[in-house]
Amino acid sequence: MSETVSPPPKRSRRGLIIFAVIVLVLVALVVVHLVTRKKPARENPAIVVTVAQATLGSMPVTLSELGTVTPIATVTVLPQLSGYLTEVGYHEGQEVQKGQFLAQIDPRQYQISKQQAEATLAKDRASLAQARADLERYTQLNERKSIAQQTYADQQFLVQQDEAAVKADLANIAQFDLDLAYCRITAPIAGKVGLRLVDPGNYVTASSSTGIVVITTVKPTTVQFTVPQDSLASIVQRLATGAKLPVTAYSSDNSREIATGTLYAVSNQMATATGTVTLRATFANEDEALFPNEFVNVKLLVDTMQNAVLVPTAAVQSGAPGDFVYLVNSNSTVSVHKVKLGPSDGKNTVIESGLAAGNQVVTDGTDRLNDGAKIQPAQPKPAVAASGVAASGAAAPSAASEAAPASPAAASSAAASS
Repeated sequence: MSETVSPPPKRSRRGLIIFAVIVLVLVALVVVHLVTRKKPARENPAIVVTVAQATLGSMPVTLSELGTVTPIATVTVLPQLSGYLTEVGYHEGQEVQKGQFLAQIDPRQYQISKQQAEATLAKDRASLAQARADLERYTQLNERKSIAQQTYADQQFLVQQDEAAVKADLANIAQFDLDLAYCRITAPIAGKVGLRLVDPGNYVTASSSTGIVVITTVKPTTVQFTVPQDSLASIVQRLATGAKLPVTAYSSDNSREIATGTLYAVSNQMATATGTVTLRATFANEDEALFPNEFVNVKLLVDTMQNAVLVPTAAVQSGAPGDFVYLVNSNSTVSVHKVKLGPSDGKNTVIESGLAAGNQVVTDGTDRLNDGAKIQPAQPKPAVAASGVAASGAAAPSAASEAAPASPAAASSAAASS
């Protein structure tokens, strides 16, 4: 007996196919929905920055250079003749006046030479007197034709020779008087003497290069400095109008102001190697704050700009566009704004073009900005005085509570204890 196997029903297989198709369609719809769904846009938060307003004001145009204190006069006092130094009449570092006694050279040999010259003068004067007397007699005899003409002429020549000898003797005496004056060495200028170079007892000569002492004028004094050739035109133009350009000297580290003076001289040549010209300013230096040959920092006020557009120096940036600022727009965004810079005093900078008074610029937080960034100006910090008032106001209640009368129970207990 054979068994017959019946095929599975077609309805169940078709149902599986339909179910699979439905599942695939649902998966496709889910995938399409996930792919095409828009992500919610995330807004960048506003960057907190500090802003400042461009203002109108004055800006001094100054040149900052390195200068050297150069005395008006520095004189090395040299001996004019040779001899032993017998006396020194000054103290090291002393202020001396012109003509003041400094040192003494032994004058005895020059006094003796002068006496010899005076004796020779007396002898020659006697010879001259005798020759003149003879000439007077010869003149009378010549008028009578009692002597030869040659004898009369020779006597005239003899008188002239004796007169010349007397003049030579007078010149010798004047020379010895000058030598005696040179023996007494005096100050040729007023100033401060340096350290002593020669001690008494030393033999000095006129060929000595070290000298007796060095005198330097310190009141007044000058400061010499150089400026670039590009700045020379404005300086010369200001001097041509008769303006007195103030010059301020600062210490080498710029930590303190030493003295103030005025520019008074400009060199007549440009240094071709450096492209600079040398200037000199004079200072009264009554307190002797400027020391000869000292290095100082010099600031020359050339001019003062009026009604210039000023912004804090921190707002000025430099980059690929050149010099620029972050300009605050009305919609609380910033934009890169190119500007042309002028002079600066460190705190503020002049904007020659590209910005107007009243514009707001970013001064702090620029490292996080870019063109079009959204910003939020920082709130100003409370003043110290206001915080002090707040603190005192907060402390007032406690003080008042301490000063308030005690409760009746506390008062009665205090009375009982007393």
